[in-house]
Amino acid sequence: MTLNLSVLTPNRIVWDSEVEEIVLSTNTGQTGILPNHAPIATTIDIGILRIRLNDQWLTMALMGCFARIGNNEITVLVNDAEKGSDINRQEAQLTL
Repeated sequence: MTLNLSVLTPNRIVWDSEVEEIVLSTNTGQTGILPNHAPIATTIDIGILRIRLNDQWLTMALMGCFARIGNNEITVLVNDAEKGSDINRQEAQLTL
């Protein structure tokens, strides 16, 4: 069984496909979401979204906001997001 994950910013769709599991950074700590999770709405801290897909873990940097989980659908609304594979390490260091 899978979850449908959508990660949306005001300007674009960053992710919209099925996943096996996610781990969100929420205001109360790390929250793991598996299929058939109880419905919740939560705030998201600035941090890393971990996504398990095809038994591999992917990462995405999130710039906080909200998530809604229910009926095996996860909608993450954030100010900005960047897939870990798209982050330029040198540029990120300079920005930091």
